[in-house]
Amino acid sequence: MQQALAMVYLWLKAGHVIFVIFWMAGLFMLPRFFVYHQEAPPASPEHAVWVDREAKLLKIILWPSLVVVWVLGLALAMTTGAFSQGWFHAKLLLVLVLSAYHVWMAGYAASLARGERKLSGKRLRLLNEVPGIAAALIVVLVIVKPF
Repeated sequence: MQQALAMVYLWLKAGHVIFVIFWMAGLFMLPRFFVYHQEAPPASPEHAVWVDREAKLLKIILWPSLVVVWVLGLALAMTTGAFSQGWFHAKLLLVLVLSAYHVWMAGYAASLARGERKLSGKRLRLLNEVPGIAAALIVVLVIVKPF
């Protein structure tokens, strides 16, 4: 029985890491898409291409990855008893921030599709750093478990 549980744990962990990679790749790509999208004239064919690309990235990669990351991550936390550990609380907070960032980015994609351009390319390039910083902090928390 112990061996079966250990194998399930390893599969949960592998799946979680794989889908975190997919999710992070999408979170890095989407703001870059926004930068290029905003450079296209609002009613141009290029604008329509960017709307389609952003929608596909969200629908095919980002939303499914977000769901799988949460499901497998919570399953891992339950399996390991992580809910009682301080490092996990900090990780969970950062994952909540990334999830909110994801939802905000999806909303910005909808705004761009309607022709609303609220942010500059420079601001979007800066926002592109959010997932990288969060990922670095999460990796340190998971590996080092400082508290």
